[in-house]
Amino acid sequence: MFKESEINYYSDELNLRTIINSVDLQDIDEALNICDISKIEQKLQTWQKYMPRVKPFYALKCNEDPLIVKTLADLGTGFDCASKSEIKQILNSGVQPERIIFANPCKLASHIEYAKANQVRTITVDSEFEIYKLHKHYPESHLVIRFRYDAKDAQIAFGDKFGCDPEHEAPALMLLAQSLQLNVIGISFHVGTGCNDLPAYERAIRIAKKLFNFGSLIGFNMHLLDIGGGFPGDDDEKFKNIADIVNSSLKLHFPDNDVNVIAEPGRFFVAAAYTLICKIYAKREIRSPLNNKLLTKMYYLNDGMYGSFNGIFYEHQQISVQHFLEENEESKLPRFKTILWGPTCDSLDKIIEDLELPDLQCDDVLAFPNMGAYSVTLARPFNGFLSPRILYFRKIHSSS
Repeated sequence: MFKESEINYYSDELNLRTIINSVDLQDIDEALNICDISKIEQKLQTWQKYMPRVKPFYALKCNEDPLIVKTLADLGTGFDCASKSEIKQILNSGVQPERIIFANPCKLASHIEYAKANQVRTITVDSEFEIYKLHKHYPESHLVIRFRYDAKDAQIAFGDKFGCDPEHEAPALMLLAQSLQLNVIGISFHVGTGCNDLPAYERAIRIAKKLFNFGSLIGFNMHLLDIGGGFPGDDDEKFKNIADIVNSSLKLHFPDNDVNVIAEPGRFFVAAAYTLICKIYAKREIRSPLNNKLLTKMYYLNDGMYGSFNGIFYEHQQISVQHFLEENEESKLPRFKTILWGPTCDSLDKIIEDLELPDLQCDDVLAFPNMGAYSVTLARPFNGFLSPRILYFRKIHSSS
């Protein structure tokens, strides 16, 4: 039997069918998350291979699970924190304050004072009001000016909420900081999550170089570039393409290795680490009133849009489904138009429609890969339905 709240070790491959057969899902109400810590370690290796100059500062908001944090802390990553609570969690994990960037451009004064008390100095700003706030509460802080640069094609853009105009506002903010004797050390941007306009990284880095030059011209020691987050966690080929553009842009615009380059990846590390296992607990068949022809099969799962599938609401997440009928029979099985529903009484709790699956029964299970980003953090027990349990696994590496 696998242990909860502890890491279960495996060799070769992690077999979902074996885990499902070993866990009595019929006697529990909540869904099950299977977290493979080894995939997080593999992701860091991928990052270091394809974008070695850029140091990742994990965006804690994406998944704050203590085992995830400990894994990344032990691997030496930095952390992107947005609040006092997040900073506290990272510091309590044994991470030095130098490995934290307080990257929320708009901060509560008490959170700034907490950062000051714990020597978290690197802080992102994008407005004159925030600069005045830092001047009042933390004049020793190291400012990173965030400018707005939205990719032409991205799932989620941030420019409406964060980022100053790079041509006029960013230089003015640096001049204001200079007049207040504050220290600006760098520039940041975020092209958007799920960016499909990959050249946006080059354009943004080119703008950042101009702002670096201006900052240096007025006397700041500009030595930090933050290229933001939003990197894909389930598409390594796309990440390689992004890395190629970032690497060539850094070589062109920031050839001096004295400039430290960081990023704020979240989903990149954790999306593929989680597979969600859901149980079918109810079923309906919709038939034509004219001829009784089967139109749709509907299955009700023990997790839904207010739980682990919240990314469909917030991020237009595309999900994939795996069933566990006998593999040698699958090609022979007819498939039917299928709708998957979550467990709540809300009619918006529709996970996916126009799906095609074989005929399934109550107590059958479905697996959903790439569920580690935001799903755990944002899931809530709406309508009294419990959040998924988690089982952790790590691959045993051969010493040979």
